[in-house]
Amino acid sequence: MSGFFVTGIGTDIGKTVVSAVLVESLKAHYWKPVQSGGLDFSDSDFIKEYTNQGLNVHHEAYVLQQPMAPFFAANLEYKKIEIQHIKLPKYNNTIIVEGAGGLMVPLTDHLLVSDLIKHLNLPVILVSKNYLGSINHALLSVEYLKQKNIPIVGIIFNGDANPDSEVFILKYTGLKLLGRIPKADIISKGFIIKQAEEIRKNILPLLSSDSDLNSSTDLPIDYESF
Repeated sequence: MSGFFVTGIGTDIGKTVVSAVLVESLKAHYWKPVQSGGLDFSDSDFIKEYTNQGLNVHHEAYVLQQPMAPFFAANLEYKKIEIQHIKLPKYNNTIIVEGAGGLMVPLTDHLLVSDLIKHLNLPVILVSKNYLGSINHALLSVEYLKQKNIPIVGIIFNGDANPDSEVFILKYTGLKLLGRIPKADIISKGFIIKQAEEIRKNILPLLSSDSDLNSSTDLPIDYESF
């Protein structure tokens, strides 16, 4: 069995869309340990709605009302997130775990999302989105993961393409390019399934025990193929 932790270079990067594509591509299980806000249509609801893997979606460990960092959202409800009680659910084959916000979002007064990743002992798939400052955020995220000795299997670019920015990030970090998800005016199950089919050839090798983490790939950035 294997699993991957999906995190982003910041908030509103498109982690849930990418997670849906990965879940559909690998026919994987999905789990969002901590959900803050958006309870009318949570990230778990999104996976159920836009993939064919609804039966493989697991309940959150913590569900918080306010759309803010989990530590502060929990405080408002007089709750405390106890990381030792967050354990991977039972799953077959592969699980995609989605984080809350970025790597350094606080879960408690002394624990961050990165501590949860270490606790769950999962390699990371990093999601990036092109915007002013995204190179800085991407490079900082990668350096931080390396300092924490958290393995990174690769990066996925989400949204509008920026070839110059993406090439720089790939060359500087040496990360594997796992694919890119184009911006969709309207998200649909058909869109998720199509992207899952496109990215599958790059994701399946990650399931091999021989997969070399934190190494670059010769995969070209072919913007017409992604």
